[in-house]
Amino acid sequence: MKKIIVVFVLMVSVTALAQRGGYEDGKKKMTPEQIATLQTKKMTLALDLNDAQQKQMMALNLEKAKTRNAMIEARKAAKENEKPTADERFEMTNKRLDAQIAQKQKVKQILSDEQFAKFEKMKKHRSKKGKAKMNHRKEKMKKKN
Repeated sequence: MKKIIVVFVLMVSVTALAQRGGYEDGKKKMTPEQIATLQTKKMTLALDLNDAQQKQMMALNLEKAKTRNAMIEARKAAKENEKPTADERFEMTNKRLDAQIAQKQKVKQILSDEQFAKFEKMKKHRSKKGKAKMNHRKEKMKKKN
């Protein structure tokens, strides 16, 4: 009986430790420069960027990473106070979409037509993959409840 209890306690503790850490924790600790460097290298491998394109994309990715970090910090500060109103949510969403449009235009100027088409295809694939993950999490939450 003692062995069964010990095994059960070990399984529960290992499961709890496994759920605590992971990829997300490591990603949050990276600086905007590190994030931009990794994104640029991934794009270079996928899109076969030349040196000039790499430098331009690095600057663009760095700007995006810094902006994103600032938005995350602002959201954390706002979360402590209260939920945003409908107007505030509209404003945040509007700003985010404007930034996405501007980002897309800048990327389109940097990449060739062929590279941009491949970039858009990759982006759609990431979007589908993210939606599938989100749906999977929702299903898990429903099962728990």
